[in-house]
Amino acid sequence: MCGIFGIFGHPKASELTFLGLHALQHRGQESAGISVSDGETIHTRRGQGLVSEVFSRDEYLEFEGNQAIGHVRYTTAGDSGLLNAQPLVFRYTGGQVAVAHNGNLVNAKRLRDQLERQGSIFQTNSDTEVVSHLIARAGPPIDHAFQDALRVIDGAYALLLMTEKQMIAAQDPRGFRPLSLGQFENAWVVSSETCALNTIGADFVREIKPGELLVFDEKGLQMRSFTGVQTRKICSFEYIYFARPDSEVDGISVHSVRKELGRELCREAPAEADLVIGVPDSGLAAAVGYAEQCGLPYELGMMKNRYVGRTFIQPNQELRRRGVKMKLSVVRKAVEGKRVVLVDDSIVRGITSGRIVSMLKDNGATEVHMRVTSPPITHPCLYGIDTARRMELIAAEMSVDEIRDEIGADSLHFLSEKGMIQATGREDLSEDQGHCLSCFNGKYPTPTT
Repeated sequence: MCGIFGIFGHPKASELTFLGLHALQHRGQESAGISVSDGETIHTRRGQGLVSEVFSRDEYLEFEGNQAIGHVRYTTAGDSGLLNAQPLVFRYTGGQVAVAHNGNLVNAKRLRDQLERQGSIFQTNSDTEVVSHLIARAGPPIDHAFQDALRVIDGAYALLLMTEKQMIAAQDPRGFRPLSLGQFENAWVVSSETCALNTIGADFVREIKPGELLVFDEKGLQMRSFTGVQTRKICSFEYIYFARPDSEVDGISVHSVRKELGRELCREAPAEADLVIGVPDSGLAAAVGYAEQCGLPYELGMMKNRYVGRTFIQPNQELRRRGVKMKLSVVRKAVEGKRVVLVDDSIVRGITSGRIVSMLKDNGATEVHMRVTSPPITHPCLYGIDTARRMELIAAEMSVDEIRDEIGADSLHFLSEKGMIQATGREDLSEDQGHCLSCFNGKYPTPTT
C-alpha cells in the first residue's frame, strides 16, 4: 500500500499536495516525496520518514508551480531506502517525467529482465521503474506512450504521471486500489482516498474507473479507456484496515462498513461477556457495531500512542514486535475482573494478537474472546500488501483452534467471506465479484500468477 495525490491547475500546488499527503500518511510511513512543475522544470524533494519530517519548516513552499504529484510509501516491492522513494523522476526524449505508484506489478520481474536484455539500465529495484522504462522506449507523445505501457504491465496500480505541462492518472483494469477525482476551485485533484480531498476542501467528483486514463493539460480534462471492461476487484482490506474511516471507497463509507463488519461478527459468533473493546484504530468502529448488535456495553479498553505508526506496515517483523508495546496500552479499570470481547481487523502473523491478549489478561481481564472482522489470511497478497511468504501467515499453518491456543484467547472467530461481503453492501453480487479475496482463498484475479 502507498498513497498518491496530485493537483493540476492551482498556484499553490505544492502546499496542497503537502496537505493531501498528510491526510494519506496512514497509507505509508517509510518515505514521502513531492514533484512540482512550473511549466518548464520539475522540482522534486524526497526523503525517508513521515511527511512532516521530510518537509520540515515549510520546505514544500520552496517550489513554485501550478501542478504537483506526491507519494507516501509503504514497501512491498524493492528496498525501503531513499533510492526507491517516490515520485521517481527520469528524462526521456520528450523531457522530464515524474511517476508515483500505489500497488504492485505482478509481471515486473519478467518485464525488467526483458528490458535489461534490451539495454535498459535500472537505477532502483522498485517495480515502478519498469513503467518509466516502458514509457522511455515508446517516446512521445507521453499520453500514448503511457497508454502503451499500461497495456503491458499487469497487477495492481493506481498511477500518477507528470511532465512539465501535463498530469496523467490511470487505474488498473480491475480497480484493486481506490483512486478518486476531485475539484478544488478551478483545479483538478486526484487522490488515493477521499479523505485527502476533504482535507484540502476539494469537491469529490467521482471514482476513477477501472481501466481508465485521465489526461490533464491546457486543453482541460481528457478521459479514455485503455482496456476492455472487467469486473472490479477492490481490495477487501481497504474496507477492513487500510482506508481512513472518513473516506469512501467505491462510493461506500469505510466507517459504516466497519460498524457493519462488527454486527456481522456478532450475528455469526456472539459471546457471553461483560463488555466489548476494539483494537485501535481499525477495530474500534467494528467493536461499536458488535456491541450494538449484542447489547453489551462498549468500552475504550485500549489506548493508542498517537505518535507511533501502524505496526502492520512496518518493514520487518522485529519492528512490528517492538511497535506493539510502544503503540498500545490497556485501560486497567475498564477490563479488570471482566469477560472481554476483543474486536480486531485481522490476524496476519499472530504476534500482535498474542501480545494484546496477554496485555489484557495481565491487566485483570478474566476472559478474552477474540473476534476478527476478516476471514483467515491463508495466502500472500500479490497486489500491494506486505503479507510476505505463506509460511509467515499463521492461518496458513494452523487451524482456528490452534491459533486461539497460540494467542492465548478463550475463544476465537474469524468473519466469514459471505459476512464480510454482506457488510460492504455488495451481497447482491454473485460469489466474490467486486472484491479481491485472494489472500483469503488463493484465487488470484490476474492470469500472470
